[in-house]
Formats: sequence, C-alpha cells, structure tokens
Amino acid sequence: MKINKYNRREFIQKGAIGSVALGLSNVLMPFISNAATQNVVKVGIIGLDTSHSTAFTKMLNAENADPLFAGFKVVAAYPKGSEKIEASASRIDGYTKEVQKYGVEIVSSIKELLKKIDVILLESNDGTIRLEQTLQVIKARKPIFIDKPVAASLKDVITIYEEARKYKVPVFSSSSLRYFENVNDLSINKTGKITGADTYSPALLEPSHPDFFWYGIHGIEMLYAVLGTGCKSVSRKHTKDTDIVMGIWDDDKIGTFRGTRSGKKGYGGVVFGEKTITNIISPKNGYKNLLIEIVKFFKTGISPVSEEETIEIYAFMAAADESKRLNGAPVDIKEIIIKAKKEIKH
Repeated sequence: MKINKYNRREFIQKGAIGSVALGLSNVLMPFISNAATQNVVKVGIIGLDTSHSTAFTKMLNAENADPLFAGFKVVAAYPKGSEKIEASASRIDGYTKEVQKYGVEIVSSIKELLKKIDVILLESNDGTIRLEQTLQVIKARKPIFIDKPVAASLKDVITIYEEARKYKVPVFSSSSLRYFENVNDLSINKTGKITGADTYSPALLEPSHPDFFWYGIHGIEMLYAVLGTGCKSVSRKHTKDTDIVMGIWDDDKIGTFRGTRSGKKGYGGVVFGEKTITNIISPKNGYKNLLIEIVKFFKTGISPVSEEETIEIYAFMAAADESKRLNGAPVDIKEIIIKAKKEIKH
C-alpha cells in the first residue's frame, strides 16, 4: 500500500537542518548548500488568509520548536490571499498581525518574496489564483508545498505539474488528513489486504470552485491515502445536505466518500481488510504531522505523494461533478483526465 512504502523510506540527516538526505535532487543542492552556511532554510508563505499559515509559522518559529523542525524558519510572507472569497479575505489582517509577532516580514508581492526565501508554503486557499501564483514560484525554481486545493480546475492542476517537471522543481500537495496517525499505522501485517474503505468529512460548497475542490478534498484525500491510485470510475448521489461518491478501483475495491453540509461535523472513516476492520479517527496533531512531512520534502526534494496520485485525486473530484450533472451515472476517470489535457493551451 502506497502510504506504507513512504513510511519505510529512511531519511539520512546530517547537521541541524539535514542538509544531506536520500534522493536529494540537483534542484535542491544550491539552496541547501546556501542554507547550511546560514544555519537556516528560509521559508516564505504566500497567503495569510488561512489558519494553516499561522499554525505552521508558530511551529517553525517557536523558541522551543520541535527538533524535527530545526533549521527551518518562516522569514517572510506575502499576505494575499483571496480578495473574492469574503470568508478568506476577512482573515488577512488578523493573520498578518499574528505572524508578525514571530518576526515574519510582510512583503508587497510574490516577486519580492521570492528574493528573500529558499522554499515556499503556498497557503492561500483560493484555488482560482493558484496557477498564476504557482507558476511564479516554479519559474524561480523554488521548491513548493501547495496546500489544498492545488487549483480550482483539473486543467490547472495538470498544468502546474507539467510546468514543475519542465523546470525540475519539486512540488508536494496534501491535506493533513492523509497523516492521521492510524491511517499511517495500517499495514499488511495488521490489516491484511485492504478490500475497501469509506471516509467522511465536511463538504462545504464555494461557488467559485468545483464542489469538492473547496473542502470535500479532505475526506477524498484520506480515501486515497488508504486505497492509492487506480480508480476506474466514479458515481455520485447529491442532496442539499449530503453527497455520497462511490469509486471502483482496478482490482474491484470499492471506496466511498460521504460529504456532509449539516449536522455534526467530523472527519474519519472505516478501512476494510482481510484481517481487521479499522476505524480512522482524528489525530491530536494533524497540522504537525503534515508539517513534519513538508520539512522532509524540503530536505529531500521527494514528494511523499506522487504527481500521478495527486492528479487522480482531482480527477476523482471532477468526475464526481460530472456524475452529478448526469444524475448519478458512472464517469470514467481516464476520460476526464484526457478531456482536461485537451483544454490546456501550450
């Protein structure tokens, strides 16, 4: 199972910032070398309209920061950020003041930010501006973590990864739900062969984004953390308060996602295996677990989630929207990806 393959990977670290690591890419060598002389890898943030920005800053810049984060510090941030989504835009001033308490310099443009940092956390949660923002980072050849969503269309997601390959820039994107503790504890020895999974999370809607790209991605990413790639088709049932999405995988596994918009909010799921049925429960340190993986990614240039898997997650969500339009009819994921690639203008 894919997540276990990553868990078994051993990282080699030397010095406070782990400047030597397995799989260290040529792209990362210049910035790691420069950072080693300064005893710090300079982290920049794009987007102070989400609580992730302040959470990551507090963990990296704290006086008593966890040794796992040693040598990484947020030094500068560009606060924007969505200007169209009020729930996000209204947070910018408050979060800007919060990160300034941790010594973060506020800059007026991404161009200015890129001159001051080694790596980027793209936190702005408005997917409609992600392509324009990300391309600036990629062309500057800065390794980048892209928080959810990668973008607000499958076409833009594919474009971002194509450009990253073109410029040889490491890219990693994930929801923190992928790193629920007992998801990563799943193993062949404990669970046996996984035969299917059901996950759930809130799936609030935002008119500027495809339905699940805005929030449902959390529970869907968790589904992929368990089942991996290989989904063939997707069908969806939709009501005002609830969505049920069913995917059928190549080996006939069935995975379902329940997205909720009323009642008590929660994140979790059930994994069905040959030996056990395991409940997925929320972690106490979700943001920290994700940040640990981000720091490993910056050290190695190796994304723990492949380009293939990330693109398939967004294709799964795009296929679910298409199934909704077709009143629940199954939609082929490969056809959705082919259609999106045809829409890209080169």
